[in-house]
Amino acid sequence: QVQLVESGGGSVQAGGSLRLSCAASGFTIRRMCMVWFRQAPGKEREGVARIYIGGGSTDYADSVKGRFTISPDNAKNTVYLQMNSLKPEDTAMYYCAADSYCVGSWYDSGRYTYWGQGTQVTVSS
Repeated sequence: QVQLVESGGGSVQAGGSLRLSCAASGFTIRRMCMVWFRQAPGKEREGVARIYIGGGSTDYADSVKGRFTISPDNAKNTVYLQMNSLKPEDTAMYYCAADSYCVGSWYDSGRYTYWGQGTQVTVSS
């Protein structure tokens, strides 16, 4: 059974850091396109970062480049999102998603088969 479980969210002041975790079961993350999305109230779901471990590639939304880093721990079958220099506009529910197809528009949420339940990130000014 495929499952994605996010953790690590919380409340932090602007300029602070958080590390989100996405623990996967039922598949091997190295063979999948692993993506972090976020959704703020009243806004569309936004692609934040993508990693395709098998292809050795990562992508980031312009809004988080230089501040966020997506990385894998293959032994733990887990993907992390290290978030530094957080801003109030980063406040959102963060979701982990996965799919076996990893080309094209990675930021299109409709492409992904598997989703976690989300973890809330709140950044105060």
